[in-house]
Amino acid sequence: MRYAILADIHANLDALTAVLGDVEQQGGVDEIWCLGDIVGYGPEPSQCIEVLKRCEHVCVAGNHDLAAIGKLDASFFNPLAAAAIAWTAKQLSAADNHYLEHLPLTLEKGDFLLVHGGPAEPALEYIMSTSIANRNLAFFKSRYCLVGHTHAPALFREQEGSCVPVSFSPAIGLVLGSSRMIINPGAVGQPRDGDPRAAYALYDTEGRIMRLHRVEYDITAVQRKMMKAGLPVGLSSRLEAGQ
Repeated sequence: MRYAILADIHANLDALTAVLGDVEQQGGVDEIWCLGDIVGYGPEPSQCIEVLKRCEHVCVAGNHDLAAIGKLDASFFNPLAAAAIAWTAKQLSAADNHYLEHLPLTLEKGDFLLVHGGPAEPALEYIMSTSIANRNLAFFKSRYCLVGHTHAPALFREQEGSCVPVSFSPAIGLVLGSSRMIINPGAVGQPRDGDPRAAYALYDTEGRIMRLHRVEYDITAVQRKMMKAGLPVGLSSRLEAGQ
């Protein structure tokens, strides 16, 4: 079985389309595992939901998904993100709202726990350091935990009872062994690791290999859509820098 692991699409249809095209070029998958934040920031929230719904997939709720339907207070967001949330909420159809409302906060798939932020705080945790990764180990029982939210690829492996960071890049195929791991595939729609290309991961159960992929897409086209929609300039300018 093969799975594509996507996180933080953020209403960026061009990036999502490019990633799904790359998935097909890599041989396709049996199912997509989406780690939340389908909407927010970007100009095409409804379209991204519809594209994802047409795929064989499972998905958990992200903080932007929850805020867009009023299940999370937007005052937790910075002004640019809050402005995008307010705009997004006006774009969603009844069907979009229904879909987002029924997303679970966590989901188990075999040896994997899927969450947006982290098992300690599913929608809000930022696992960006070994200390935070260590704290979250106690909150899940599965061998592996897949997370998003930080918009940067990352991998933490448990070693002698505590987490150590491990390199996770497209050049290295990750063989999943007996050690517990927390794995972040990066962001599809708004990368923040200095690389503006869309990020996602592929997992092949036959060899138990997970590999990170980066995909080029037309950032300028997305920026034009964001400007036309009246979304904050700061949100569009950061796409080209991957920040």
